Amino acid sequence: MRTILSDIESPQIRGATVVELWRYPVKSMLGEKLDAVEVTRRGLQGDRLHALVEKATGRVATAKNTRKFAQLFDFRASYVRQPNRGDSAPPVSITLPDGSTVSSDQADLEEILSIALGHHVSFESADGSAESLGPWTAVAEEGDGFSDFDLPAGTFFDDAPIHLLTTATLESLSSLHPEGRFEPRRFRPNMVIATPDAQQGFVEHEWIGRDVSVGEEVRLHIAGPCTRCVMTTLAQSDLPKDVEILRTAVQHNRERVGVYASVLQGGTVRRGDHVRLD
Repeated sequence: MRTILSDIESPQIRGATVVELWRYPVKSMLGEKLDAVEVTRRGLQGDRLHALVEKATGRVATAKNTRKFAQLFDFRASYVRQPNRGDSAPPVSITLPDGSTVSSDQADLEEILSIALGHHVSFESADGSAESLGPWTAVAEEGDGFSDFDLPAGTFFDDAPIHLLTTATLESLSSLHPEGRFEPRRFRPNMVIATPDAQQGFVEHEWIGRDVSVGEEVRLHIAGPCTRCVMTTLAQSDLPKDVEILRTAVQHNRERVGVYASVLQGGTVRRGDHVRLD
């Protein structure tokens, strides 16, 4: 039975802690796992700061468009040094499918990426300014077809700046499809929150509409559920393609895995930080 917690019962959601932190410097490429990171009103410092844009259509390249860009999961992006608020973003090192690397500050970057992807792309950056960027449009697979969707102006996020996911949700989905590998990286969260064994089910959905504190500084507002798409079924690194991953979420939790959050107060988040409902 799912445990629904009150403020009195659990100022720290009964021992919930941050166990993983993930940042994705380039939209739809694999990202980097962190021990600590600064959080701003825009989200994790440097998260989805960059994206590839298809020159022929002007649309953002995303693995949601499986017809053209599913292979983005064969690319991995990481910063050459930790990005700091107020400073220019450091270059991004991109590992290509063949194992070679390219830097975002080299002159032939777009040519190399276009050849590797088989589509002519530009490398774009977001500064959070709605006036200077967007909204960009991307394409997602839906059922038997594809449809356009707009990204929030000034960003390369699909919806909100933070995606939060609990171990309880991953364990619940895994119990429903034991053959599947419900690992965090399939769902591209920013924060993975470990919840005690007594808390079962899709517990973060009970937090929607509430404020959550993470560590000593960061406060988030849980805005709504994160509806998942075909990206979760794609192969990446050693994870195999598995269409049952999404089907399980559709059948048992209305296609939702994790929640979206906005940032009320920034600061530093570290692995091991406690999480509590405010």
